[in-house]
Formats: sequence, structure tokens, C-alpha cells
Amino acid sequence: MNKIKNIAATIVLFLTVIGPGFSQSNPVIDLFPKGTVLHGNINYNNDTLQKHLLDIYMPPNVKGKVPLVVFVHGGGWLVNDKYADIGYMKKTVAEVVGQGYALASIDYRFATQAIFPAQIQDCNRAVSFLVDHADKFGFDTERIAVMGFSAGGHLASMMGLSKNNDIPDFFMRNSNKSFQFKAVVDFYGPAELLLFPGANDPKSPEGLLIGAAPLDRPDLAKTASPTNYVDKNDPPFLIIHGEKDDMVSPRQSQLLSSWLTVKGVENELIIAKDAPHFGEMFDVDDIRTKVMDFLQKHLK
Repeated sequence: MNKIKNIAATIVLFLTVIGPGFSQSNPVIDLFPKGTVLHGNINYNNDTLQKHLLDIYMPPNVKGKVPLVVFVHGGGWLVNDKYADIGYMKKTVAEVVGQGYALASIDYRFATQAIFPAQIQDCNRAVSFLVDHADKFGFDTERIAVMGFSAGGHLASMMGLSKNNDIPDFFMRNSNKSFQFKAVVDFYGPAELLLFPGANDPKSPEGLLIGAAPLDRPDLAKTASPTNYVDKNDPPFLIIHGEKDDMVSPRQSQLLSSWLTVKGVENELIIAKDAPHFGEMFDVDDIRTKVMDFLQKHLK
């Protein structure tokens, strides 16, 4: 998590550079099933920030309202965009849409643009927008899941765990809060900021996220840690983590799973043998089957 340059250099393998402005080009649309309907680069906050954009991928031949999976990208809260992670999870995202789910991939502000809670404010605002426009796009607002990767896994967990706590600071003004998440899929997301080796470094990604070294401001670290919000009323979780992850320790997911179990929340933790922090090892058949079965159980 502290090797920002390594993260950025690796993730560039999966990204296509996009020109400035709200271009309608989409570098990943060909990964989705033929006939997928794209609603691209929609501003969810009625402003001009390029980090307030989302893409909606609607399944072909939609009949009636469809369940929605909100997709939150990773990148240490410092890099990437709404196309990231789709590139190496191409079979999974194709199956999600192919099995009749809408997928909405969202952007959010980096920690270098605004410190926490800006990121979860953006994520919740995006969901509020999707709920407000559900009739237009054809979503079933009673069947929403959130799926995130790395920093996006952290934000997905925060969204799912904190929603029932109704924390005003996690929502922008005049946001629609009339939604609940039915399920959370967390791929190798941080769960407790104080567990990071760089917790004493204000320039670490987690330090930049909260504007201070987590060990200097444990209060801020607690507010930005998913483990702080676990209670018996939380949605079910599927947590997936690489055994050899050297950026976000598997202990992060083990801790979150343990807290969920202690509080009586349905959850399953999968430790992917020999897997690193991210990559195609998470798009294999057995993990994809687990993800689809989990979504089927809780959204269909």
C-alpha cells in the first residue's frame, strides 16, 4: 500500500488513457456481452468534476427492472478511474451483466484532491443518483449490491457497513438516502487503517487519505476504518483476498470477517492461494462462481 509508484506502474497495464473532457469513448465496453447498453460518463453530482462521473452497463434484452451492482475501483485512493479493475476482471463483469444485472462503475475524488470522508460522500452520492434515476434506467432499488477492489473494497465495505448508521458526514447535502445494500463483495480491501505498516507515515496512502499519520490521529483512522461500523444489521459479505498480497495484508480481510462473525453477520472469506494484491488470478472460475452464487442468493 505504501508503494504508490509500483501500484500506478502496474495498473497502467490495465488502463487506456482517456483524453480530457467528458468523452463518450469507453475502453472496456467490448469486454461486455454483445448488446450491452452503455450509458457513459454521466455526472452524478450535477457539476463539472471529472471524478464525479459514472458508467452504466445494462444487460441486453432487459425485461422489467433489474438488480444493480455498484462497482468501485481501486488504486490506493490516489490513482485509477472507473475502467480500472474491469480489465483484469473481464470474465466476471461480463458474467454479471450477462446474467441480467446492471453494473454501474463510479469515479470518486482522490485523497490528493480531498481527504476522507470525500471519497465515501462521492460513492454514496453516486448511489443516490442511481436510485433517483432508477425508473429511467430500469433498476430495482430493492436489489442493490456493491463490489469494490482494494481501496474500492475499503469504500464498498464502508458503504455497506455504515449505511444503517446514518452518518450525516458520509452524505452530501440533499442526497437521497432511501436505499439499502443487500450484499457487499469486497476484494482485498483495507479494513483497519492502523494495521498498515505505514500507519506512522503521513505520506502513506492511508495517511494521505485522512490527512495525517493514522497512529498520530487514531480518531480519524477509526472513522475511516470499516471495522468501526460492523453491527448485527449489516448486509452479508463475500470477502476475497490474495494469500501473497504484499500491499494489503490478508489480515485486513481476516479481521473484518472475524468482526462480522462476532456480530452475527453472514460472511464468507476466501483466501486465494498464491494470489498477489490484484490480477487475473481473481477472475478464475472458482472465484467467479462464488461471486455469482452470492449475488444470485441475495439479489435475485
